[in-house]
Amino acid sequence: MEQENLAEFVQLQKETIEYMKQLTESQKIQLEQLSKTNAELTQSNIGLIKTVAELNGTIAGLNETIEYMKRKLFGASSEKSKPHEFPGQLDIFNEAEATSDVAVEEPSLKTAIEGYLREQKKPKSTREEILAGLPIIQIPCGVAEADRQCPYCNTNMELLGKQVVREELRIIPAKIERIQYVQEVLICPQCKADDVPVIIKAETPSPLLKHSLASPSTVAYVMYQKYVNALPLYRQEADWKQMGVKLPRATLANWIIKCGMEYLKPIYDRLHGHLLKREVIHADETPCQVLKEDGKEATSKSYMWLYGTGNDGLPPIRMYEYQPSRGGYHAEKFLDGFSGYLTCDGFSGYNKLKNVIRCGCLAHMRRYWFDALPSKKSINPKVPAEIGYNFCNRLFELEKEYVDLEPDTRKERRLETEAPVWKAYWAWLETVHATGGTRLAKAVTYAWNQKPYMENYLLDGRCSVSNNIAENIARPYAVGRKNFLFHDTVKGAEASSIIYSLVETAKLNNLNIYAYLETVLLYMPDYKNEPDGIEELMPWSEKIKQGCAMVQK
Repeated sequence: MEQENLAEFVQLQKETIEYMKQLTESQKIQLEQLSKTNAELTQSNIGLIKTVAELNGTIAGLNETIEYMKRKLFGASSEKSKPHEFPGQLDIFNEAEATSDVAVEEPSLKTAIEGYLREQKKPKSTREEILAGLPIIQIPCGVAEADRQCPYCNTNMELLGKQVVREELRIIPAKIERIQYVQEVLICPQCKADDVPVIIKAETPSPLLKHSLASPSTVAYVMYQKYVNALPLYRQEADWKQMGVKLPRATLANWIIKCGMEYLKPIYDRLHGHLLKREVIHADETPCQVLKEDGKEATSKSYMWLYGTGNDGLPPIRMYEYQPSRGGYHAEKFLDGFSGYLTCDGFSGYNKLKNVIRCGCLAHMRRYWFDALPSKKSINPKVPAEIGYNFCNRLFELEKEYVDLEPDTRKERRLETEAPVWKAYWAWLETVHATGGTRLAKAVTYAWNQKPYMENYLLDGRCSVSNNIAENIARPYAVGRKNFLFHDTVKGAEASSIIYSLVETAKLNNLNIYAYLETVLLYMPDYKNEPDGIEELMPWSEKIKQGCAMVQK
């Protein structure tokens, strides 16, 4: 009996052990499944966290874009700061210690007052200043003969004096005249009697265009209206009709293209030669559209390249060049032979130019910081975009103080005051860590990419801290493009680049633009193959200044 009980007990033990093994194995499997599930949940949570972070970044980017577009649509278009925003704007730059100099003497009362007066707002122009230079035509207003006797004693009255009682302006609208060149023809009567007629004809001026109604004055007028007043040809066509002449716009376009390519291009080419001899040049490019161009769709982009001389003290030059693309090799070819300082924006195409010292544009850099500014200004601490923006403004403020200085003196002052600001700027920029894809990140990237060029303007006092000269070259073309929208042909775009070059160069050389265009068209039929004659028609020549100078106040 005891043996049977013992056997049962042993069997029960075996079954218990086997059950425990199965239970352990089952728990092990469950633990592994739980562990796997936990790992999957953990991975899922990590993915969710990443997704949330990405969504937050997207939301922040969209909010930033919304604020940027609101500022573009409804905010101030200028990036300049108000004067009161400058004091204390660089908290990380101790201006008091940096600008302190015990060797500098205090200004005298006279110097301080003169400096204060120079900073005052320019007074409004008087009537005499506004009308100075206009021809004066006096209209006498005399006393009637019947009223020249004294009403009391009937004695003839004597002239006491004259006085101007009022002034007004009178304008004479454009008037079209039909000009006929009547040629005198002579014949020898004796030779005629001998049946050997001898005929001599008087010389006549060379026509601008053969078998055409075009004259220097009419073509200059059409060019002036289109390239100075931005009046498209279809509106000029209507204007000519109002004046009594039906000239289709195709005729006006032919006048512009033929005269531009035949008579103005030699002047353009000579301007180009003078440009390459300068030591400071600004460059930029702006898009345009040409409808009829081989190998390109009508909606594709073309470019008008812009070039201009800097503040070197010589007569200013402004040039436009049409090209079908934005390839840097266009600038390389146009500026072949130039060696000096080239101020431009961050476009990498200008890296193709050799033998030039490239100078960056502080205005473009500031624009990136401005676009990254938050909708509401922070008080303390300032956000990075505000600090970068304020650095740029500080440099611009210093530049304003040196506008009237000679180049050598300007260079010295820049090295004293602006070089330390740049040093602090780059040191601060190393501490800025921006999230990728944001406008702040774009500003930081642009700044680092432009670092090799930004301080090169310190090498020469004639260089500018920004590329605003090129921006101003683009502005007249942009105004015209807004009205005429596109160029019809490549020849039209090339003619436009030539005429814009002469117009803007004449403007900056204080010439009456219409008078200059008319003078060039008047002389070029005889001068176009004479180098000396072409040089006489440069906007700064004595001949042109005497005949076309704009009346100065």
